[in-house]
Amino acid sequence: MRLLLVRRVLEERWKVADVAVAFGISERTVYRWLARWRAGDRRLVDRSSAPRRVPRRTPVAVETLIEQLRRLRLTSTRIAAELGMAVSTVGAVLTRLGLNRLGRLEPPEPPNRYERRSAGELVHLDVKKLGRFRRPGHRVTGRAASGAHADRGHGWDRVHVAVDDYSRAVYVEILDDERGVTCAGFLERAVAWFAERAVRVERVMTDNGSGYLASVFATVCASRGIRHLRTRPYRPRTNGKAERFIQTLLRDWAYAVRYQTSTQRALALEPWIDYYNHRRPHGALGHRPPASRLHAA
Repeated sequence: MRLLLVRRVLEERWKVADVAVAFGISERTVYRWLARWRAGDRRLVDRSSAPRRVPRRTPVAVETLIEQLRRLRLTSTRIAAELGMAVSTVGAVLTRLGLNRLGRLEPPEPPNRYERRSAGELVHLDVKKLGRFRRPGHRVTGRAASGAHADRGHGWDRVHVAVDDYSRAVYVEILDDERGVTCAGFLERAVAWFAERAVRVERVMTDNGSGYLASVFATVCASRGIRHLRTRPYRPRTNGKAERFIQTLLRDWAYAVRYQTSTQRALALEPWIDYYNHRRPHGALGHRPPASRLHAA
């Protein structure tokens, strides 16, 4: 649009006032972009608004010292006390250096991508909470809409998911809670669903939620000969396939359409799951649907 603005004036000989009206901007803005173009700027992108000089900025030597102390795992409060500086100044320096969180002191962990060799060898389980509603909320109407936050207090739907590691085929149910009995019942139905497709579930992976740690869940696993694997605490990436599927579920089902009620949303789940398993291309499967691998297995 900025390039078009320049062409209107320099090539098509529009008046600056007419260009300003056509683009809905001020004449001063038109002159500014013309000056940028005449000065040799052919990209016409926004420039940084940061000042070129900051006279009172923390000296580089002090920033280096703050970084060294931070790498010794000192907190910003302690660093400020040791150097006689304001905590806010130390915090700003650490943010600028990208060291405001302790997890950033270590080098980033390389991705650990893996895939089981056959269907049913490992099934990932997880639960996602979604609020119930009787009219569209702020997620689709916007926070500024009238009554966007009024429809609260109707409880929660728990979306239980089971994702096969090899095929990415999924089994999903909407249940009322995530207690041990509920999780155990979901596991039994998921195992039966895979069994109907000639797949025997050998292992399941879950987080450390109370429903998965319940004795009734362990009993179901033992009775079915299923080995129960649990993720490391505070490491959701260990169960990454379930986490990634939940992102797709939210984007393409839960928030993809302006549902009038949560009941209407629930009714749309089964058709979407059928589409996901049988027709939706999956990037990790060579753009084939999960059912293609399930049937081949």
